[in-house]
Amino acid sequence: MAEDKRDVLRIHSYAAELRVRNDRGAPGDLIENDPGPIVRVPVVEKILDLCRANSLWPMTFGLACCAIEMMGLGMARFDIARYGSEVFRPSPRQSDLMIVAGTVNKKMAPVVMTLYEQMPSPKYVIAMGNCAISGGPFAIAENYNVIEGIDKLIPVDVYVPGCPPRPEALLEGIFKLQEKITGVRHPFPQRKVSDAPN
Repeated sequence: MAEDKRDVLRIHSYAAELRVRNDRGAPGDLIENDPGPIVRVPVVEKILDLCRANSLWPMTFGLACCAIEMMGLGMARFDIARYGSEVFRPSPRQSDLMIVAGTVNKKMAPVVMTLYEQMPSPKYVIAMGNCAISGGPFAIAENYNVIEGIDKLIPVDVYVPGCPPRPEALLEGIFKLQEKITGVRHPFPQRKVSDAPN
């Protein structure tokens, strides 16, 4: 009896939660198995994809030092507003982009999965920084508390490496996500100052 009790106590609550969710289906299972609309009109889908790519609303969600660089992206020097992503939403139900910026601990794993599941479809994920991608400097044999890659919990669309990655790298990750959504590099490219009318 005492041996059984010890085995139960060794199982972290996040592991039990993962087992339950895996039994129900993969985190992105609802999106992948969605039959889609009854009627598909390619022109309308292309227009909607352009609108989605140019109005990505990230969730206000930072876990560690990478979040400082994510905040820097909203400042005047980098100005994410030029690409329609300046509206950092306070609720997952109002956002369609989750930027996982930083280290994901086992204690935070259920919270991350819950926030992801609360986001409306279509939803996108950017893994920002080495800790979110692979555990970073915490990916060692003695690691007992850090998830070694957010893609073990939720599906990831774009990876932005670095420790921490600069705001320009995250901006490039957003461009890659726009390219993944629409199929083109910049859906609506910015005019250069030299191209502006006099």
